[in-house]
Amino acid sequence: MNFYRKYSCVLLFLLLWELLSRLALINPVFFPPLSAILQTAFQPPLSGTLPEALWASLSRALPGFLIATLAGVPLGLALGVAGGSLKELSAFPLEVFSQVNPFLLFHVLILFMGIGEAPKIAIVAWSCLWPTLFGSMNAALSVNPSLIKAGRAMGLSRAGLLAKIVFPAGFPLVLASLRLSLGYSLFMLIAAEMMGASSGLGFLALNSQETFQLRPMYASVLVIALVGLALDASLRLGGRLYRGRLPEERWNSPGD
Repeated sequence: MNFYRKYSCVLLFLLLWELLSRLALINPVFFPPLSAILQTAFQPPLSGTLPEALWASLSRALPGFLIATLAGVPLGLALGVAGGSLKELSAFPLEVFSQVNPFLLFHVLILFMGIGEAPKIAIVAWSCLWPTLFGSMNAALSVNPSLIKAGRAMGLSRAGLLAKIVFPAGFPLVLASLRLSLGYSLFMLIAAEMMGASSGLGFLALNSQETFQLRPMYASVLVIALVGLALDASLRLGGRLYRGRLPEERWNSPGD
């Protein structure tokens, strides 16, 4: 029942799409029935092309997301608990770099890195870095100062303080920033594949649109949406498993 309440609008939209297209109340050439799109996705040649495109996209998006996570989370947490002078010195450069347009940067990366996989992974990492970094900074700032003082009084090193106190206590905000950056990874990758790639879901969708193969185009878009939902669900599940291992008192807010 909770599932239907949560996704009722989406299910209603898909049902209307199917009915309106079947009844020709909307042009079935431009808006094929959803059932026909699904049928196309599982029939040759698309049934052989989609898995290859999916693998090509994931092999670019996931490494870029992982690079951004490994760099952004520790750096964000460290800046969040750093002294005032370091925060002031880093605030302006971070603000400037975070405003660099990824689409323009992509052409610069191609110039220096070529048209292979490296610039695509790099642009995904760049796009994911900033929500991860700023979200981790906010997570560190939300931690109860008494916990940080207690950790320092117990002689924890900076790395130990971040790993044992700041990260577990600020994990909800860190997880929210990771979910946001994961969405960015797919968004930027699809755009990058449309601009300079010969494989992947973005290339497949664009190529289908340019050749007026609308059913494969819609099938590609549908797969992109489902992949995004699956990755987000996996990240949420991992977050719940990690959260379940933490002592309950670590989830208390500073005001509790």
